[in-house]
Amino acid sequence: MLLDAGSTFEKPAGPDTDASNDIQPKLSIVQAAAGSTLKGAWRYRAFDLAFVLFAAPSVVLVLIFIALIVKLDDPRSPVFFRQTRYGRDGKPFQMLKVRSMVPNADQIKVALLAQSADKGAGFKLERDPRVTRPGRFLRQTYLDELPQFWNVLRGEMAIVGPRANSANPMDLEPWQRLRLSVRPGITGSWQTMRDKPKDFQERCRIDLDYIRQKSLLGDLRILFRTVNVMLVRPTGL
Repeated sequence: MLLDAGSTFEKPAGPDTDASNDIQPKLSIVQAAAGSTLKGAWRYRAFDLAFVLFAAPSVVLVLIFIALIVKLDDPRSPVFFRQTRYGRDGKPFQMLKVRSMVPNADQIKVALLAQSADKGAGFKLERDPRVTRPGRFLRQTYLDELPQFWNVLRGEMAIVGPRANSANPMDLEPWQRLRLSVRPGITGSWQTMRDKPKDFQERCRIDLDYIRQKSLLGDLRILFRTVNVMLVRPTGL
């Protein structure tokens, strides 16, 4: 743990304070923590590469099986889905996933925006009608994220880190952009929670807490919780 958890976020000074200030971070503290993390970035990169190479044979076999299931469900549509996400320092990249939604999901999303449980930069629906039959299981067990091992190999993502978001960094508040100070991860702190926050600002707060406390041991704990979620209590992203 790099810094005292209680000092990371400002609390409102009074009843007239804007509600968003309730999770407004002390920018200098998080920036200092991010800087410290970057100094030891080679250790995390080495860990990511070792993990990918170790897991690659199993991941490839599982992906072949998943590809057959996705194709059987919809032979005319692609198995994989790519979308522009924003990584470290706001650099855009093409994130890979197993397709778990109908091919025109982005077009349908426009009509569903008003129903989103997240009124911020995120998009969350309890039962998203765009999700396919095999897609629901894939999302609950995180298996749709397996192609992102390729993004990790390319250096665009990490095994553990803040969730890669599709919102343009320029549309975020300055404090929210601090989550872009490290590589986004396939899994992360809030993804393994039983009751995952639907509010984007709350997810940002958790991501910044992760950056502030980032360590190899902490990443291993998150990986252990991720495996538990996949095998014992599937909840999805």
